[in-house]
This record gives sequence, structure tokens and C-alpha cells, in this order.
Amino acid sequence: MGDTRQKIAKRASLEIADGMIVNLGIGIPSLIPDLLDSSTKVLFQSENGILGFGPTPKENPDGALGNAAGYPVSIVDGGSYFDSAIAFGMIRSGRIDMAILGALQVSENGDLANWIVPGKRVPGVGGAMELAYGTKNLIALMQHCEKDGKPKIVRKCTLPITAFNCVKKIITEMAVFQITEAQLSLEEIMAGYTLKDIENHTEAEFTNSLQLKEHNQ
Repeated sequence: MGDTRQKIAKRASLEIADGMIVNLGIGIPSLIPDLLDSSTKVLFQSENGILGFGPTPKENPDGALGNAAGYPVSIVDGGSYFDSAIAFGMIRSGRIDMAILGALQVSENGDLANWIVPGKRVPGVGGAMELAYGTKNLIALMQHCEKDGKPKIVRKCTLPITAFNCVKKIITEMAVFQITEAQLSLEEIMAGYTLKDIENHTEAEFTNSLQLKEHNQ
């Protein structure tokens, strides 16, 4: 399980470019600072009021300084912290270049369900709704299937929706999908898996952009 989550987070880290301001959700996205290439200059932002946090401290973590999930983080040069009103103001005003969020389901047209499983108690939707509409690029990270084998990339979400038509890219341990104009396309097959594996474990309809690229070469 841990290796799978790290594999997804490591692939997601490749989407981050120098100079970006990136919000990381709880779960798999919170692993990214520890896996990101140290040469990449990025400011990670959190709804609880941090801009410029870095990897997990190796020793003597500050118990009062944590990410959105409450886990200890370090602060990079130039980093700052402030109240959550300013943090949400940054999100709502479009100042976040990319949000990388965990997901429970994503539909083929980019609908996101990531905040509640019926019957389970949760504290609330958090900043996911604002991030879904306020950021320039939203990437969803998740394992490809539920524990019982049911696909998480679906034709239509059956779990409560966080936001509609907002996800631009999906990264799982099996594949990377791009969503453009509400159309899902396969962009990359992860090592150890085949196209047949992905077809058998994805409910949503998708096009294979890999075949299109080969045809155009």
C-alpha cells in the first residue's frame, strides 16, 4: 500500500514546474514534498495558512507547524504563514497555479468526489470546493480501484460530488489520464501494467492518446 501511494505521489511530482504555487490535499498528495526533486523551486500552499512549506522535518518538528492534514512540515526560504482567511482568499482569487488533491471517484467528464463516503463521519468538505474552481489546474490522485476491485474512474460519480467538471488530470498506480473538454484520454501507462489491465479496471469510456501519438509519428 505504501509503495503504491509513493509511486502515485512521485509521478505527480513530475507535473510540478519551477516557480509554481501548488496546493496539496490530504492523503497521497501530502507525500509529494518528500519525493519532489530538490532542484525544483516551488511554493506549496495550504488552506490552514502556509505558503512555502517543504519536506517532513528530519528531527525536532514544530508541533504547531503542520500541513492541511496536520502532519509536521518544514518551511523553505521565503516561506510564510498567515490566517486561513488569507489562504482561502489566495485560492478564490486564482493565485494558485495547481492543486493536487486525493480523490474517491472521478467521472469521465472530470467531476470530482473526494470528501465523503456515505455512512462515515467527516469534519467537512474543507477547501476542496474552492480549490476545484479557483485553481488553474486540478490533478486528482488515487488508487485505481477500491479494495473490492471496483473502479474509481467511473462514467458517473455515485459518491457525493465535490465539484463538477473540474479535474484536468488523473494519476493512479496504473495510468495517467488527461481530461480535455469533458473527454477522458489515456496519456500514460505506468510500469508493470498493460492497456488491457487499464481497460479491465476502468469503468469510464476513454480514448487512447498513446495510439494517436504512435500513428502521428
